[in-house]
Amino acid sequence: MIKINQNVNCECLGKYISMLYRQGRVFLSKEFNTLGIGSGQYLFLLQLYRKDGVTQEELSESLLIDKGTTARAISKLEEEGFVNKVKDENDKRSNKIYLTEKAKENKQNVFDILNRWENVLIKDLTDEEKDIVKKVLRKIVQSI
Repeated sequence: MIKINQNVNCECLGKYISMLYRQGRVFLSKEFNTLGIGSGQYLFLLQLYRKDGVTQEELSESLLIDKGTTARAISKLEEEGFVNKVKDENDKRSNKIYLTEKAKENKQNVFDILNRWENVLIKDLTDEEKDIVKKVLRKIVQSI
């Protein structure tokens, strides 16, 4: 087990992950705001781009996000015209979430924003370094 250095200037992995997360939130928030999408809502659109017409519960489970947060995000996306909620024919207690034309028309814009962020992250890395970073991060995520 690694012992965390209590020195304020520590070179902890978590520190850098946190810094990247915060910088990403700022960048993505600014970019997605231009489309009327909150920085926490794009994940739901990405999941719906993969598979449209899933329930809110399925979205929560697939994204590992609690049901309350999912409900708020879906409501906001619905207000902005990106999704429609439709009662599940098989379970009236459930809503299925469908992308609207607006969401479909903005799909490329969403992916362009994500690609710009990735380009910011990797702009100074060699191809080999990019591969190593992705491999190591994937390994860390899978080990949690």
